[in-house]
Amino acid sequence: MRDPVAKASAGSNPAPRIDRAHRGVRRRAELVRLLEAVPDFVAGRAPLEQVATPAEAAAEMLEAALAAGDLVGRSVADLGCGTGRLAIGASWLGAGRVFGYEIDPSALRVARAASEAVGVSVEWRSGDVRDWDVAVDTVVMNPPFGAQTRGADRPFLDRAFASAGHAVYAFELAASRSFIARRAVARGAYVEATRPVPWELPRVFPHHRRARMPIAVDLWVIRTDRSP
Repeated sequence: MRDPVAKASAGSNPAPRIDRAHRGVRRRAELVRLLEAVPDFVAGRAPLEQVATPAEAAAEMLEAALAAGDLVGRSVADLGCGTGRLAIGASWLGAGRVFGYEIDPSALRVARAASEAVGVSVEWRSGDVRDWDVAVDTVVMNPPFGAQTRGADRPFLDRAFASAGHAVYAFELAASRSFIARRAVARGAYVEATRPVPWELPRVFPHHRRARMPIAVDLWVIRTDRSP
C-alpha cells in the first residue's frame, strides 16, 4: 500500500522530475518550484522550532553553493533537515552523496516521500545532531534559531564545523552575528560571506500572533578548508 505521505507530496503542484542527461544551470523559478513542492511538517513541534525553510531563501543558499563549486559532485549533509528541502535541492542540483539528518522520524517520512516523488537520491538518517559523525565536503542547514531554547543552534554549528571538510552554509538570526563569527574562529574556520535574506515566519504555532512576521536572517558561508 502506498504511503499516504507520498500520495500527499504528489498533489496538485508536482515537482519537476530530473533529467540526469541534461544537468546544468537551472532557472531560479524551476528550483523554487521544486522546493515549494516539498511538504511542510505534518504537525510541527514548537520546542524543535519546526518551520519549513522558505523556498526562496533555500534556493538562494543552494545557488550560492552551486556557484562556488560546493555542490556538484560533492558529498553534502543537511543537518536538522526537517522535511528535506535543502537536501532534496542539493541532490537535484548535482551533489554527489547527500545525507539528510533529522531527530524527528515523522519529518523524515515526509522527506523520504518527497525525494521519491522528485526522483533524487538522499540518504535519510534519524538521530540527535550531537551524534552526527560523518565527514562530508559541504554542510547546508537551517538550524533552530534558539527562539525556544537558548543556544539550540550551537550543537548544529559544532557538528557542522567538525564534519564539513570544505564549507558550511547556514541560516542564522542576524542578531547572532558576533557569536557565530567567534564560534567559527574557535573551530578553525573562517567566514567567507554573510548577507541578509528575505524571511517571513508564518503562523504555525499557538504562540504566534501574526499571520506572517518578517525576521532578520542571514545566510552564512563559512570555510573549513580541509579538503581540495
